[in-house]
Amino acid sequence: MKLAQYLFKMFFPLLFATLALFVLGFEIVELFMDIWKYILNEVPAKQVATILWYYLPKTLVFALPLSVLFATCYMLCNLCSKNELVALFASGVSYLRFMLPLFIFSAVLSAGFLFFEDKVVVPSYSNYKTLKNSVLNITENKNNDNIVIRAEDGNVIYKVDIYEDELQRLVGVFLIIRTEEKKLEGIVQARMATWDEKGKFWRLSGPEFYEFLEGEMKLTAFPEKYQKRFTEPPDTFKNNNVDIETISIKEAQEYIAYLRKTGLPSSEALSVYYKKFSFPWVILIVTMLAAALSGRTKKNVMIISLTLSVSAAVLFYVLQMCTMLFAKFSIISPMSGAWFPVITFLIISILLLRYTKT
Repeated sequence: MKLAQYLFKMFFPLLFATLALFVLGFEIVELFMDIWKYILNEVPAKQVATILWYYLPKTLVFALPLSVLFATCYMLCNLCSKNELVALFASGVSYLRFMLPLFIFSAVLSAGFLFFEDKVVVPSYSNYKTLKNSVLNITENKNNDNIVIRAEDGNVIYKVDIYEDELQRLVGVFLIIRTEEKKLEGIVQARMATWDEKGKFWRLSGPEFYEFLEGEMKLTAFPEKYQKRFTEPPDTFKNNNVDIETISIKEAQEYIAYLRKTGLPSSEALSVYYKKFSFPWVILIVTMLAAALSGRTKKNVMIISLTLSVSAAVLFYVLQMCTMLFAKFSIISPMSGAWFPVITFLIISILLLRYTKT
């Protein structure tokens, strides 16, 4: 217990100091990237401060893994330079036993990281984007083009040239209607369709109905039974490109369900969704890497240890970028794209700790 207290007594001041330094750095970068926009739009200093306040939780997400890495590395190098680790090993305490409380703390921190990001970072970042877009007069364009939507479990397929959000109107409408057995029932073409807010359906303008008769498609009268069948809501046709990293887990699940329902590619969204659960374990990984790679030389201990630890962390991020890219293009599964780097570096960290000299 005393060893754990001694360990955390050295670790926490370093963690909070580096965390404050990195957070301040990220906030300053954010401010100076947009300061000319704030000046041109005459944004009050109070609103700028509010924007930076909403951005604060996001900076903690960026800063925490780096802070844990630097704090662990600096602490161990300091102990090594003072020969305190030699005294520890001589008293019969192994390196793993000494570092175990810190590993447990990092694992708990990783688990809490997911909750913090979902419950604090996501709503705060949403407020940050909303307020920033408002004061800088930035509007999102919800219009869309070249849209294909699968509805009614694929029984109705919409192909639309243009969706105009302000008018809630579809231009260049091509509808394929299939039976429950997925056989072609008919094709509807219309110059445009307008959303009937009261009836909750698309009111087609001059629809033409083609029916499969006697082995060929023939133009027939548009059946009245189809008039109110096309009920897919306007939100489905909007330009709804969503960054999964900036929404909650529940919203991500709903968005992925929407992609699957409409037949849109979901591999990238699904891999980023799995990354929400895998990435928090980077805190445990950098702690173990720093513990395994620190104090391996007798000269320039601090510089070499930091270089090795940072290089290993960079390799982790590079591997994660590659696997996420492979998952995006369906070369590997979305789950593999998110979890392969984490599992790989956890194994590497354990092996490095296993063969660390004590």
